[in-house]
Amino acid sequence: MTAFERIAEQGPHAVDFLDGAGADLVVAFASIGHDPTRPPSPEFVATATGRGTPAAPRRALFVTDAARSWATAPGFEATLTAAFAQVTARAPVRSLVTLGLSMGAVAALAAARTLPARAVLAFGPQADPALPGETRWRDWTAALPPLRPQLPDTAWTLLFHGLQDDAAQAEAFPPRAGQDHLLYPDQSHSSLVPYLKARGALAGLVEAALAGDRRRLLRIAASTGATRRR
Repeated sequence: MTAFERIAEQGPHAVDFLDGAGADLVVAFASIGHDPTRPPSPEFVATATGRGTPAAPRRALFVTDAARSWATAPGFEATLTAAFAQVTARAPVRSLVTLGLSMGAVAALAAARTLPARAVLAFGPQADPALPGETRWRDWTAALPPLRPQLPDTAWTLLFHGLQDDAAQAEAFPPRAGQDHLLYPDQSHSSLVPYLKARGALAGLVEAALAGDRRRLLRIAASTGATRRR
């Protein structure tokens, strides 16, 4: 695979690019990662680029946040705008999807207010990391302003939550037009994405989102055990 190309950086935010073919673009946002002493690594690389599918190699951007700011650090929007301008200067973009896990899911939701996203795939986003009884992200978020997801105005919004430990976070997201909320009773915050990868479902979810094919996406989700929040 072509090496990552750093095409934008401002403050803690960095954007790397993997070029490819076609007019689709996936923008993947990293979670907090595993080593607090180093910036997070790009995530969803195989999924974003369509590896193992006819879509490969699909163009993709990978966004990391060394400050773990949940998309609140200055320069977030400007960095995304600069990166997207570079990509579109090389070749037009027909359909754009953002995605991420946990902190990355919150950033993917926020990014769809800046980028012309058709859809957002947000896996385990926090509605509020400081919900009563919630301690998992306290060390990272204690110094941040109160966090609430910046939900997209127009993009199709897809929220995925594992209810074993994310039920309260899921419940805190209000139902709204243009949003599908997919719940997995047998999965947790950390197990959901590996489970979907193991089932071979992530690629189909991304392809359906890029195509705006809601029926197909909901069918794939249902086949992996999701129930749709009413």
